[in-house]
Amino acid sequence: MSKQKIYDMSFSKIFPLYVAKIERKGRNVLELYSVIEWLTGYTKELLEEAIRKEVSLKEFFAAAPNLNDKRSLITGVICGVRVEEIKEDLMREIRYLDKVVDELAKGKKLSVILRQ
Repeated sequence: MSKQKIYDMSFSKIFPLYVAKIERKGRNVLELYSVIEWLTGYTKELLEEAIRKEVSLKEFFAAAPNLNDKRSLITGVICGVRVEEIKEDLMREIRYLDKVVDELAKGKKLSVILRQ
């Protein structure tokens, strides 16, 4: 796996960007917590702890309590790249998160985002 700068970026720097993005589109932070918990297994409390500790994205995904098996159903383009074609595991996990946040911001129903 090649070393990417984004892997060392603190999740606490990215989370407020996600919040701003979804709130601009009329969604709320509780929905964001739900989406992240579905994807990673982080509860609101565990997520807030990760933010407080300023864990890197690499650490965030390495310590994820329960990566959802259905995350492989997340498909589409993010940053000009098809998510399902990303070879590096960590980059694919990061892009899965980006993609579900995008879906939330675009107004998709939670049941669709959570692949129910």
